[in-house]
Amino acid sequence: QAQLVQSGGGLVQAGGSLRLSCAASGRTFSRYAMGWFRQAPGKEREFVAAMLWSGISTHYADSVKGRFTISRDNAKNTGYLQMNSLQREDTAVYYCAAGGYSTTTYEYDSWGQGTQVTVSS
Repeated sequence: QAQLVQSGGGLVQAGGSLRLSCAASGRTFSRYAMGWFRQAPGKEREFVAAMLWSGISTHYADSVKGRFTISRDNAKNTGYLQMNSLQREDTAVYYCAAGGYSTTTYEYDSWGQGTQVTVSS
């Protein structure tokens, strides 16, 4: 089974930027999708962005479109989520995932450990 190890995140002021990384091992990701999800306290895990590892297609939640960018470096087997113009509503634990190209959690079978992103006003 694949292992996903996340890094990045932390505390940032509103309007600032952060980049999350997701390093994959244990499988070949060239034919799989990578997704990013987030979960705020008391809320369900929600879709943020997804990308085919080939880079052909990406998809974003409306709430982050134009501010967040999903990308990958296949040579490093690593995916990224660049988050710009962060807002307090973006505060959550962020998870990367690998599996099917989907906005739903059950299409992904490997998950990172999660990383906290806190946006202060």
